Amino acid sequence: MIGPRVQEAALSLAGTPAYLYDLPALDEHVASVRRALGAIELYYAVKANPDTELLRVLAGHVDGFEVSSAGEHAHVTALFPDMPVALGGPGKTDAELRLPHHRLHVESPNELRRLLATGLEADVLLRLNPDLAVEDAALTMSGPFGMDADGVAECLPLFGDRVRLRGLHTHLASGLAAPALLELAGALLDSAYEEVNLGGGMAVSYASPQTRFDWAAYGAGLAGLGAGRRLRIEPGRALTAYCGYYVTRVVDVKRVRGQAYAILLGGTHHLRTPVTKGHDQPFTLLSTGKGADVDGQVTFVGQLCTPKDVFARNIETSVRVGDTVVFEMAGAYAWNISHHDFLMHPKPEFRHLGA
Repeated sequence: MIGPRVQEAALSLAGTPAYLYDLPALDEHVASVRRALGAIELYYAVKANPDTELLRVLAGHVDGFEVSSAGEHAHVTALFPDMPVALGGPGKTDAELRLPHHRLHVESPNELRRLLATGLEADVLLRLNPDLAVEDAALTMSGPFGMDADGVAECLPLFGDRVRLRGLHTHLASGLAAPALLELAGALLDSAYEEVNLGGGMAVSYASPQTRFDWAAYGAGLAGLGAGRRLRIEPGRALTAYCGYYVTRVVDVKRVRGQAYAILLGGTHHLRTPVTKGHDQPFTLLSTGKGADVDGQVTFVGQLCTPKDVFARNIETSVRVGDTVVFEMAGAYAWNISHHDFLMHPKPEFRHLGA
């Protein structure tokens, strides 16, 4: 259920859909994560949401930012020129390999050779893709990401005074609870490297928004596993998902062959998450309408000319034309991964609560 600050803002909107970002809620959440982690370094994965105002809040709590392109690098360094930046991602161009950084995550022996050819200095973490079983993950980062033990072995003789090996980087899976991530960390820390970046992958439940990742258990577990080492994590979704909301209105209701539909302004070209993840996006319905209604099992869809434009299916409710729908957990991999120009509908507004 949304809080009074978000509800008041949602009810004040008129016209096109809007994104609401609750900055005080984000500040409180990330501060609690920071406390739970203790000495573990915390970087934010900018790919989750590069919104400027969110980054300003995060900058007060994180040790640095992880970026995966020249565009993200330019965006972050313009805002925070003194913050450490880790540059990751597969398929880096020669120009990206030349970007200033605190750490560079090398994905392959060939990428390392191209880095050496620049003649520049660099502090490197080798991205490892080990053959470890990962169960119950929402997404596994296998295939082209990072390298196996043979790739790492090929890289080791290439390091010298200018390009320095600092340790390992891994990100094996997403959507894991603290015990599963700690089990993976235990296996990955069975090495001689004194610096290890364990990536992100903390579970975020769209089916149960009130269920949060156990940061206290994770921080305590890593402290025990990583004694004497420099450990770093780089979550994205688990930091910002909860502070974002996509607000829209019901423009039509109808039944087709017995199925009830609520058609909303906007669509999944604004909020791609439910289509990408294959889930029902959690929402709060505010009864602001006075028009026709449907009830029973209602499917909420957008304005796009495709049957894939679905926010949530067969939700037991009653809904009227003019009702306000507030989709929750829209603070990560939402607007920034959506195909904004399909059908050329108006872009949503953006409001930053507490700014």
